[in-house]
Amino acid sequence: MHPQLRFDIQEGSQVFEARRATGEVAQRLGFSDVEIGEVALAVTEAATNLVKHAQQGQLLVRALEHGSIAGLELLALDSGPGIQNVSQSLHDGFSTAGSPGTGLGALTRIADQFDIYSLPGKGTVLRLAMWRGKALPTPEVEIGAVCQPKSGEEVSGDDWGLATRPRKYTLTLADGLGHGPDAHKAARVAIDTLYRFPNVSPATLLENIHAAARPTRGAAVAVCELDQEQRVCRFAGVGNIGCTVIVDIVARHMVSHNGTVGHSVRKIQEFAAPWPQNAILVMHSDGVSTQWDLEAYPGLSARHPSLIAAVLYRDFSRHRDDATVVVATQRRAKS
Repeated sequence: MHPQLRFDIQEGSQVFEARRATGEVAQRLGFSDVEIGEVALAVTEAATNLVKHAQQGQLLVRALEHGSIAGLELLALDSGPGIQNVSQSLHDGFSTAGSPGTGLGALTRIADQFDIYSLPGKGTVLRLAMWRGKALPTPEVEIGAVCQPKSGEEVSGDDWGLATRPRKYTLTLADGLGHGPDAHKAARVAIDTLYRFPNVSPATLLENIHAAARPTRGAAVAVCELDQEQRVCRFAGVGNIGCTVIVDIVARHMVSHNGTVGHSVRKIQEFAAPWPQNAILVMHSDGVSTQWDLEAYPGLSARHPSLIAAVLYRDFSRHRDDATVVVATQRRAKS
């Protein structure tokens, strides 16, 4: 998977750097000059909104790909005052900051996909996705993720990956021991092994990762297979990776055994849970607290999984560790 850039936005001068770097990503993805201009405008509007309405926030940028389709995802998140009336704020001319009020309205027109979640007093998360050639993919399962290094580190000791085959999706999340480049290398070995063995069961894949990670410092690793045909989620994990399947309001926590992949693994065991149409999968590293509860966020479970991941990252990161949240949901029909 492509690394996710992070820009801390506190003042207007930081908007330029975010726009420049995001434009370079779009160029590498083969976006046209017109599309790159639209990306620049989207970054400017989203980042400027953070300065105007929240005083500070983060802009996360990740390259997307679905088969031969390339895209770009922007997540703008803050812990500001939130938006009292989201639908009203999307209309041109509405503003609470004395500006022309064209920001969110412009973003709905620029973006190929637009979603927003806001609670008064708790802040706002905005998601934009822009696809090369405006070719929107229609995956059966939608994946959202936030993967960020510990403050002060250039690379994350966490990593994640997705392997797909007909009607099956295998997600792997790895948390390398410690922080920095060596932890990143350990986690990367786990994800590279996923791509080498995309067709095996979660337990077998975890065994393969254990063997491949022996030269590294080791990692906590969890593997989850979403079987769309049999409507079952299969899971195997070693170490402190959280994995929860939520159906309606019932959360089922999958069991990881103690140990360190690559060094000491006493037991690898596969578990299964129902994966019906309305299920949500949440995986996260131990840089994210386990105290989250989606019921505390009305309506969030029905939003794009990237919004769910961003909210959990924003509100439950421990801030002293690498932090990763990966969320999977069934693709929902547009209303």
